[in-house]
Amino acid sequence: MVEHQFSKLRAGVRFSYPAQNTKGEYHGGMGPLAARIRPTKLSDVVGQEHLIGEGKPLRVAIEKKHRFSFVLWGPPGTGKTTIARIYAHALDASLFELSAVSAGKDDVRMVIDTDTEGKPKVLFLDEIHRFNKAQQDFLLPHVENGEITLIGATTENPSFEIIPALLSRARVFVLEPLSEEALKKIVKRTKLKVGKDAFEWLLGYAQGDARKAIGMLEGAQSLYGEVSIDTLDKALESPHLRYDKKGEEHFDTISAFIKSMRASQSDAALYYLARMVEAGEDPLFIARRMVVFASEDVGLAQPTALVVANAVFRACETIGYPECAINLAHGVAYLAEAKKSRASYNALRAAQADVAKFGNLPIPKKIRNAPTKLMKDLGYHGGYELYDTESHLPEKLKGKKYLK
Repeated sequence: MVEHQFSKLRAGVRFSYPAQNTKGEYHGGMGPLAARIRPTKLSDVVGQEHLIGEGKPLRVAIEKKHRFSFVLWGPPGTGKTTIARIYAHALDASLFELSAVSAGKDDVRMVIDTDTEGKPKVLFLDEIHRFNKAQQDFLLPHVENGEITLIGATTENPSFEIIPALLSRARVFVLEPLSEEALKKIVKRTKLKVGKDAFEWLLGYAQGDARKAIGMLEGAQSLYGEVSIDTLDKALESPHLRYDKKGEEHFDTISAFIKSMRASQSDAALYYLARMVEAGEDPLFIARRMVVFASEDVGLAQPTALVVANAVFRACETIGYPECAINLAHGVAYLAEAKKSRASYNALRAAQADVAKFGNLPIPKKIRNAPTKLMKDLGYHGGYELYDTESHLPEKLKGKKYLK
């Protein structure tokens, strides 16, 4: 190992080898329980059989030491970091770990500039969706030329959060929430005594997130000396809430919130708003969804909805919690009660489909710009009338109706 060479890296960059002993056993030592029992061998990983089972893509890649960039997309606590470390270890690579929340171009540049004495470089970028376009653009050539093997981890849909050029150079593997059977195996590895009732309670709380389950077990044991429903409940900071702003509950709640407004069920929409507010959800996240909803679902039926939604967003920016919850409730009630029309949204999607199908069709000459004499001589802008009734669509699409 050449760990002494990495002392120059900023605190935001962590260089690591999978911390296993010569027998390939778990980490042990200090640190959170979840880190101490993290598997270092593929055979010890539970869950994600569709990716790491016999003959499955990631198992084959690890066993045959195939080097390529990929993205792991799935909920928290489902094995993304574990798989990345095992993969890097299989390649005998120097593994660098960054969190896109705090890292930037300088951190990536330091990874690129670090001498690894001939070992391949694997960059594990957690929460890759938090890198903006410029940061992803900076990564691109180094991934493209093989200087860095990138493993991105994200809870968000890569199609929307990762630039196409970078995504086209990486495979995407989807991880699923861990099953009850998988969580049982993981809980057993903690060597903590957990009764059936406590385990059932823990399953409901963890929602397939191993890290969350282990953290709760460790908290109950360290604080109260035993694991029971009572000690697990006490270990929760907010025992009445089961909400993870990065996990399944986050997506389920915002989905229920939007669908309730869409169905004009203001009471349900306000209830789901209250759940998010009480859980400490970012008010700007809620307000952004409302601004989108105002155009996507209310649209032309009540155009003032967009004005109200933008005003709510601005109020959340300037006021913040707790008072801005009142502004959110005002906006939610308005949007839920408003008439609904998806005509403009559907029209946009239909037009986009034609753009994808036909590409850039020639624009009719009479509505083209004509800043030069030559362009005028060629017929640009010729015959244009202010209130022309003839279709301005390209010839191939004349008569097409998008807004219905």
